[in-house]
Amino acid sequence: MERSKTSTHSARNISAYIAVIVVSVLLLVLGNRIAASNLNIFDEEYSEDVLKARVIEIESREVERFDLDETSSIETIRIVFRAKVLSGYLKGEVISATQTIDQFVLTNAREVSVGDKVLLILTDLENYQWHFMEYVRSDKIMILGASFIMALLIFGRKKGFNTILSLALTCGAIFLVFIPSILSGKNIYVWTSLICVYSVLSTYLIVNGFTKKTTAAIVGCLCGILLTSILTIFMDRVLSLTGVIDEDSVYLTYLPTEKPINLRAIIFAGIQIGALGAIMDVAMSISSSLWEVCEESSSPSFRSLFRSGLNIGRDVLGTMANTLILAYIGSSLAVVLLLSVYSSSVLYLFNREMIVVELLQALVGSFGLLFTMPFTSFVSALLYIGRKDPYQK
Repeated sequence: MERSKTSTHSARNISAYIAVIVVSVLLLVLGNRIAASNLNIFDEEYSEDVLKARVIEIESREVERFDLDETSSIETIRIVFRAKVLSGYLKGEVISATQTIDQFVLTNAREVSVGDKVLLILTDLENYQWHFMEYVRSDKIMILGASFIMALLIFGRKKGFNTILSLALTCGAIFLVFIPSILSGKNIYVWTSLICVYSVLSTYLIVNGFTKKTTAAIVGCLCGILLTSILTIFMDRVLSLTGVIDEDSVYLTYLPTEKPINLRAIIFAGIQIGALGAIMDVAMSISSSLWEVCEESSSPSFRSLFRSGLNIGRDVLGTMANTLILAYIGSSLAVVLLLSVYSSSVLYLFNREMIVVELLQALVGSFGLLFTMPFTSFVSALLYIGRKDPYQK
């Protein structure tokens, strides 16, 4: 009887697992069609010819000097090389291209050499002139990514596979649904919320299945995200943000979209998506820990479980808040350094919108972590008390 019940439970879990994956993929496809409707920013009139090629010969290298004064000068280097095309409609052909290194420009790529993989762009259609655009770096990143996937599979096994699958669905939601929804003029606040809910449900259900631990983590996580959403919208009004925090924000206003992109909503989306991973981590940590406490205790009470959840949350919170804040600081370290050096007033520095938004991201995300702790502890205590069936996890 026990073996039959175990077999039935296992079959039910497999069916639910497959159903979650199928529904998640269908939602991605449906979401992409809805989000990409009226999306015309990638029409042919904006396309450019970019080819991947390998340098096979350096034909010439010319140096032209310009004297600035009697003691200093700058150089412009022009390199003509031949390259074999590795992708696109000219794959297999050998073409001539040019690289220009101009010291008038602050950032220049190093000089090309034989064997380098490069990206070439057609700059003069009439004269058919190709120009060096950038080095191909995606191949090496893909190797690193493949190594990461192998490590997950080796150390995580089934959980590692589920992690990869959930990560792929989350990335698909961002790049196939969320970004097209912004560029097609959809409501960023609504679509951010939908993407967060989708990521929470798909990740938890695929990685942990339909269990009480998963249910408690989902509810606690969604409560934390809801709080960060409300707090972000409130602080946006209080701080009178414009959304123009750097030159990238300005460029967004120049995109040929049907509706102008709401830069304040972009800040909202960045805060929610940036905090989502840490909040999910805290919710699952508390939910899983309380389950183990309940397993080891003969007759746990709601009060004892809730108190244990708060104690566990306090330990987790310290490192997770640091992780979140340090991640935001690290991602904008160069900008912070420049502003610190060139700002004549500390008061002015800490009132710059760029700095204010960084601080807002860190503080609102930490608030989400803080309140996810009691939410998850409360729901876990409610769900775990009085369970009888050993298969009801």
